[in-house]
Amino acid sequence: MSSYEHTPVSVDEKRAVVVGGTSGIGQVIALGFASEGADVIATSRGQEKVTETADAIENYGANTARITCDVTDQDSLDAVCETATEEFGGLDVVVASQGAISRETVLSIGNDDWDFVTDVALNGVRKVTQAMAPAMDEGGSIINISSMAARLAMANLPAYSAAKGGVEAFTRASAKELAPEIRVNAIAPGFVITPQNAETYAEGTDKRTEINERTPLGRVADREEIVGAAVFLASDAASYVTGEVLTVDGGFGDSAF
Repeated sequence: MSSYEHTPVSVDEKRAVVVGGTSGIGQVIALGFASEGADVIATSRGQEKVTETADAIENYGANTARITCDVTDQDSLDAVCETATEEFGGLDVVVASQGAISRETVLSIGNDDWDFVTDVALNGVRKVTQAMAPAMDEGGSIINISSMAARLAMANLPAYSAAKGGVEAFTRASAKELAPEIRVNAIAPGFVITPQNAETYAEGTDKRTEINERTPLGRVADREEIVGAAVFLASDAASYVTGEVLTVDGGFGDSAF
């Protein structure tokens, strides 16, 4: 039998920035990258969270930097990019995981809530791309965090759903424009337990029971279960994957909710 070689699914020695990387899904992606041998800057608006996450990254033996950023401020993102290139000598992977949400109906949501959610969740992805892509090395990977709300009917989330739908469209558009040097993909998680929603999705609640019953795998996800998708898309094993949205939802699929 002839020998067979393949590109491993690995981020070892990659240099990454995770925007929104100090809480929720972004944090576990940042720590997952670090545990697999990548150098990682996890950034958000809060200095305390940035410091705590950087300490955890260093515990894996990875290099990092402690810098805050606000995705609504282009200069702030530019400073993160400059720090990454100075500290790491280049940039291979960028994850846009910042988030904002407003639980209002289509008819009740006001301009302030709509603008806040779309500015962070959608316009923030554009600003992250514009700040980071010019500094990325050939073969780089941008990963935008979307949501199954981009494609499903979910009540009381009009701004969030619209923003995530825009993220997926922007992902496809930027994948075409930035190719072949940079790949751009998105991950669309389903229902995922995070510290921010743990009470809402607690075991035994009506919401948790309904989700479990309507998900083929019969449960919500732990946030660590999103990391594998991010590692794959960031790795050279995904070198021919761009413009895609990788759904990680336990099979919830196109069910109305």
